[in-house]
Amino acid sequence: MNQAPPLQGGNLFTGDRALVESLDAFAPALPREELERIGALAGDPETIALGFDANAYPPELHTHDAYGNRLDEVRFHPSWHRLLGYATSFGLNAAAWHDVQPLAHLRRAATFYVWSQVESGHGCPISMSYAAVATLRMQPELARLWEPRLSHRSYEPALVPIERKRAALCGMGMTEKQGGSDVRANTTRAVAESLGGPGRPYRLTGHKWFCSAPMSDGFLVLAQAPGGLSCFLVPRVLEDGRRNVFLIQRLKEKLGNRSNASAEVEFERTQGYLIGEEGRGLAAIVEMVNYTRLDCMLGSAALVRQALAQALHHAKYRQTFGKPLLEHPLMRNVLADIALESEATTWLCMRLARAVDDGDAELRRIGTAVGKYWICKRTPVLVGEALECLGGNGYVESSILPRLYREAPLNSIWEGAGNVNALDVVRILRKQPAAFEALRAQWATAREEPRVAAAVRAFEASLRDEDAREAQARTIAERAALIWQASLLLAHAPRDVADAFLRSRLSGEGGRALGTLPPECRLGVILDRASPSAEIVA
Repeated sequence: MNQAPPLQGGNLFTGDRALVESLDAFAPALPREELERIGALAGDPETIALGFDANAYPPELHTHDAYGNRLDEVRFHPSWHRLLGYATSFGLNAAAWHDVQPLAHLRRAATFYVWSQVESGHGCPISMSYAAVATLRMQPELARLWEPRLSHRSYEPALVPIERKRAALCGMGMTEKQGGSDVRANTTRAVAESLGGPGRPYRLTGHKWFCSAPMSDGFLVLAQAPGGLSCFLVPRVLEDGRRNVFLIQRLKEKLGNRSNASAEVEFERTQGYLIGEEGRGLAAIVEMVNYTRLDCMLGSAALVRQALAQALHHAKYRQTFGKPLLEHPLMRNVLADIALESEATTWLCMRLARAVDDGDAELRRIGTAVGKYWICKRTPVLVGEALECLGGNGYVESSILPRLYREAPLNSIWEGAGNVNALDVVRILRKQPAAFEALRAQWATAREEPRVAAAVRAFEASLRDEDAREAQARTIAERAALIWQASLLLAHAPRDVADAFLRSRLSGEGGRALGTLPPECRLGVILDRASPSAEIVA
């Protein structure tokens, strides 16, 4: 009765032309067999059901056993464990750091983007385990113990000493109730057990208002040591098999991300190992944050892509006023506008992932701040518009769209909310000339295009007013992202796609809402590229 069949049975990799073509551009010799296999698995009805179940049956906290002993355990639905088992088997944890094949980080980014369309919550411990390696390598003896386990392509949820495990996951605890993003206001204290110094054990006492993935095997934690704010690795279980003092007070009841546990925890002389020098905690944790920010971008891009695929599929099959929704001019404009931004987002994500493999630290530093701000900021708007394309069908829990919509704001909050990232962009541009030049280099050939040239002039003018620079940080970050996305599309996408992006995003020919692409845009080209190629199972 005029209802679209479920979107399932397709391949989320081969059906995504922007993703496939971005890999053709940035990694033409990259093998595709594993990505094709994962793309097919991600579109399988049984896999899709795992994502629904993991969110329908959220984690439960068990603080004590029947005899009053502290347990502090978080228990999950079997679907959560299956999703993590798949993710680790794909090497989405830290395996890229040890992969002998070329472009391991780019391959991981493409896989993370595809697999995140199944379910977002389990990506949190996966992402932190991947990013933790960058910080752990600042303390080689800790890295030697933990890195092989964080990168192992298997999943072992049991809480036992790290020495007895093949595979492990890592969480993180930075935020405290009195400080939020201002981690220098943290009050958790760390005192050396005997002699202090890098790699040595300390005792931590305090709290964390948000501790991500509290069921993990270890956590990167910030605390105040005598020498200042410092970074520590806190194991969940000690060498002798005793549980470290890790008191989970409650799980947060979140808007979305329901499959994943976020907790308030207390430390009472909890053992942790110093990473780097005392007082260098912020520098240490930033190494991790630079990589988790990339995953925030990828996760947001995945939400947009999945929402767009659902909207396009619905519009193809839903009949209104005598023809499919997809044939109505205004609906085509809305869907093409979402698709245009989804494609630009995909290109930017894959370009930054390639920068990781290239060891281009300057581009990665400025790029993750720019991309994290803009891509994650735009995701709620894009997902919301896609949901509206389904009408009431998109607003009921039998659809995936409500879950995507609840997830959409989270990546903009994680790892520094919008203002934090926008201000980070401004600081990098002001204090790191090499990073600024790395960003400019991405626009070099595109500046011959008049609309790009005009946008670059406006961007550079906004940097000259030092008094207004902080208040205009969001404008600066937005312009940087749009110029970069336009440059990528000009270089790699069909001309009609690039032209539509320049008209609507740089020249201001469209309106402020989605679905206001100017009449000169060739919507059919954009829609054909975005359409998910799937076998429809009724």
